[in-house]
Amino acid sequence: MDNPSLRRPAAPRHLVVKQAIDWLLRLRNNADNPRLRQQCETWRAAHHEHEQAWQRVQSLQQELHGNLRAVPAQVAFDTLENSAQRLGRRQALKLLGGVMLLGSAAWLGKEQLAWQQWNADFATATGERRGFQLPDGTRLELNTDSAADMDFTARQRLVRLSRGELMLTCGTDPQADSSRPLLVSTRHALFEGFDARFVVRLEDGCTRLSVTAGSVVIHSPHTADGASARVQAGQSYLVSATQAVPARPLDMDVGAWADGLIVTRNMRLADFIQEVGRYRPGYLGCADEIGDLRLSGVYRLEDTDKLLALVAQTLPVRLRYRTRWWVTLERLA
Repeated sequence: MDNPSLRRPAAPRHLVVKQAIDWLLRLRNNADNPRLRQQCETWRAAHHEHEQAWQRVQSLQQELHGNLRAVPAQVAFDTLENSAQRLGRRQALKLLGGVMLLGSAAWLGKEQLAWQQWNADFATATGERRGFQLPDGTRLELNTDSAADMDFTARQRLVRLSRGELMLTCGTDPQADSSRPLLVSTRHALFEGFDARFVVRLEDGCTRLSVTAGSVVIHSPHTADGASARVQAGQSYLVSATQAVPARPLDMDVGAWADGLIVTRNMRLADFIQEVGRYRPGYLGCADEIGDLRLSGVYRLEDTDKLLALVAQTLPVRLRYRTRWWVTLERLA
């Protein structure tokens, strides 16, 4: 008969392991911060599962100690995370060693950007999407690898997007006797929503605004009249440090990600793969010779490996996995 006292304790949930790894990396990069260390101890004491996850991650970290300091935090994070999910330790070391050979400066850049998220009011990891209800009833959706802050005062309702992409559905201001504008800011412009639903996305060198309902005013010195531009439902704009111009609609539903989907309309495979790559760590690419293939459909983001397998069934392409973090699509021979 099974003796409960002899059973192995249940493994901590993936989310809790991930939190433990987050704490480990934060403390590693802020070793002289006593407040942060106290916050970690408070988190560990909050639940026995927290302490269990912490001990497991600590044990693995000690084994990897010699290599961990030489590896960018995001790479170490991925290795620890997957090792904690019952990858053998030798396999974890092998994966870590393989990643170290990449020596990519891009990983270092990702590490620095990842740490910026820790001070954000709202943040998501790669592949994560989250929704938040703001105090005024506004609905905020954050896409993968994004960070935003909230600054609500008696005079304004402001959301600052510092990384990634958000969708905002305007709520009714409970302070009915005031006229607090609902604003989203990025490093390129200020966007004011009027009973609207809109998506703001930080891209290389610019911010993309896509309005799906209502209207949004862009406040930027680089609009056509030098003051502002009103964008209606169905329209998009690109705003940079030098200009604010109408943008061609994307070949996908701009807000479908909030429902965990990519909905494409005759989209180039290269563009599609670039989009999917935002939802998984590592490198995802396709050969130039197949980049102009087109696809349309509805694809679920919850499992990008299954998504890619479906693409390989739809188009004359094959998947090549060098590692979990290095995947390419090639022409089917």
